Amino acid sequence: MTQDVEMKEQAAAAAPSNSVASTAPSTLQQLKEIASLIETGTYAREVRRILRAVRLTISLRKKLKASLVHAFLNFALLPGSEVHSRLSSFLPQEDDHDMDVDAATSTIQASVKHSSPELEIYCYLLVLIYLIDQKRYNEAKACSSASITRLKNLNRRTIDVLAARLYFYYSLSYELTGDLSDIRGNLLSLHRIATLRHDELGQETLLNLLLRNYLHYNLYDQAEKLRSKAPHFEARSNQQATPICIHSYFCRYLFYLGKIRTIQLEYTDAKESLLQASRKAPASALGFRVQCNKWAVIVRLLLGEIPERTVFMQKGMEKALRPYFELTNAVRIGDLELFKNVAEKFSATFTSDGTHNLIVRLRHNVIRTGLRNISISYSRISLADVAKKLRLDSPNPVADAESIVSKAIRDSAIDATLDHANGWMVSKETGDIYSTNEPQIAFNSRIAFCLNMHNEAVRALCFPPNSDKEKESAEKRRERQQLEQELAKHIAEEEDDDF
Repeated sequence: MTQDVEMKEQAAAAAPSNSVASTAPSTLQQLKEIASLIETGTYAREVRRILRAVRLTISLRKKLKASLVHAFLNFALLPGSEVHSRLSSFLPQEDDHDMDVDAATSTIQASVKHSSPELEIYCYLLVLIYLIDQKRYNEAKACSSASITRLKNLNRRTIDVLAARLYFYYSLSYELTGDLSDIRGNLLSLHRIATLRHDELGQETLLNLLLRNYLHYNLYDQAEKLRSKAPHFEARSNQQATPICIHSYFCRYLFYLGKIRTIQLEYTDAKESLLQASRKAPASALGFRVQCNKWAVIVRLLLGEIPERTVFMQKGMEKALRPYFELTNAVRIGDLELFKNVAEKFSATFTSDGTHNLIVRLRHNVIRTGLRNISISYSRISLADVAKKLRLDSPNPVADAESIVSKAIRDSAIDATLDHANGWMVSKETGDIYSTNEPQIAFNSRIAFCLNMHNEAVRALCFPPNSDKEKESAEKRRERQQLEQELAKHIAEEEDDDF
């Protein structure tokens, strides 16, 4: 008797857990719901539904298996068709033991086949994501090339979101195999096609991919020529139906623009672009924000600024920004020997980040900072002592020190005079800084920053486009006006009754 009671209690305790497990949808069922979402978005011409389907797919990418992808292809495409055969050839042979439970039921639903071009392109995207995650890069290259060939024959605005993701993975698959230069001409052709079709999302995606392609091979001049002639992001970033996509693409565009401006010695514009990209990037994009901060630190050092310590103490960035923190410390002190040691110690890191050539430019800033510290500390000092304190290791350090001091005086970096006869540097007395224009310049830069942030906030306001509103006919307008008049009369009668 007691055993029966215990068994009933155990069954009752296990019943809720079994019900919870049964109610949780499987991965294949979720993919089917995504396919239904794409079909609904296609028929209703609602891009936001297709965008949501892409986001749901990204969240499921860790659960994808070959058997699962095979089962979904059998559900979405007609078995034996050309597309089904092509996509199945890219996948490894399915294992019966790994087959999902819902795969058996997919044969029952085989009579209902989704043949829309949007779902076909989505199948390409799903297979491509699986191949890249499994590091099958050669198959991914073949799959992405086939998908691009198919996309060129489709001119539908509901495919734009899916096409943008395919462009990205198309470039990524070739970059992972070291063949990024092979698709540059194809990317230019795709950008031209997207422009002719008024595919704004595709234009911005392909512009970023082309800039990345050029910068990967240090072709900065060609990247700037393309960027200057291509349509700008700011002109339509608040008019797109998918602002989340535009937001992420705009962050990448600002990062690439900052790198181009840095190489072209336009440090002020580069600093603004890099800091803006870092601020606009989502919190989850930690690697992207780290790269933005690395370049922003170098640009600020080249401008003669010293980044705040909080920049290097951001959550999750301490270890990655440690080399740049030590580099900043060497520049702040003006110690040329310490600067050389840091550059040699982290040379591999700087080379992999692509900032090694910029750090070579910092040598002049280190010398100038050290010279400024010397001019503040000494009212008069010989050029030999200046060369010794700057640790100049040239064959004729005194002559080099004299030329360095002369150039610093000419550029107004230090307020001093040079006595060539006695070989001295005579520093002038430091006056009141508030009697100069420096406070005005500082306030002007802060005001310009606040005004720029206000203008960006106004431009970022999202309003529903007028094209989505249903045009009201004359008959409906008369009915609406009549109802409004009746409602107003009814309200007036009630108010009279209350009085």
